[in-house]
Amino acid sequence: MSDPVWVPLLLTLKVAGWATLLAAVAGTAAAYGLSRWRCPGRDLLDAVLTLPLVLPPTVLGYYLLVLLGRRGVLGEKLAALGIELVFTWQGAVIAASVVAFPLVFKSARAAFEDVDPQLESAARVLGVREAGVFFRVTLPLAARGIVAGVLLAFARALGEFGATLMIAGNLPGRTQTLSVAIYEAVQAGDDATANFLVLVTSITCVVVLLAAGKLVPIRSSRRGGGR
Repeated sequence: MSDPVWVPLLLTLKVAGWATLLAAVAGTAAAYGLSRWRCPGRDLLDAVLTLPLVLPPTVLGYYLLVLLGRRGVLGEKLAALGIELVFTWQGAVIAASVVAFPLVFKSARAAFEDVDPQLESAARVLGVREAGVFFRVTLPLAARGIVAGVLLAFARALGEFGATLMIAGNLPGRTQTLSVAIYEAVQAGDDATANFLVLVTSITCVVVLLAAGKLVPIRSSRRGGGR
């Protein structure tokens, strides 16, 4: 494990893990809110929250720099508190979580909207409070779709390149993730390292996608069977 080749792999797993956790919490909360609340501008808000899915990663990275850089809207205030996110692994986590967020959000929203509202109403009639309805009825019924979105978000965070490079840079051992390490290896003509890292990344993503694929069809078949 002391081989330098493993360093970006371990860093990537740490960054992807934290990014997925942030995206899962924020994406699930946003999805539940938009699936239940009827408010003006809901479609516009949905489009804004989905925007990271279609924007070029470098554009997202630029937005993050404008927001979190030393002279950014939030970066200046954070710097005054001694918090620096640019060129840190924490900055890479934020970049990866922003890119992965829409995958959780869209999957979770579809899952919440698929929950039968009569089951929630029945729980309320039985005296269950709103928090109890969510955790005991809504969330368990939507869990399969949410988990599928989380797995896809992890795979996306694992391969994030553009936004991460913009805000975290390419510092070996500190911010150099797998995708950035692959790019550097190719530029340096180190085919052996590039091939190994590509193989590790590809295998991991395939496993994650297979796991997500096992969840979605089962959920879909249950929907179809109930109609």
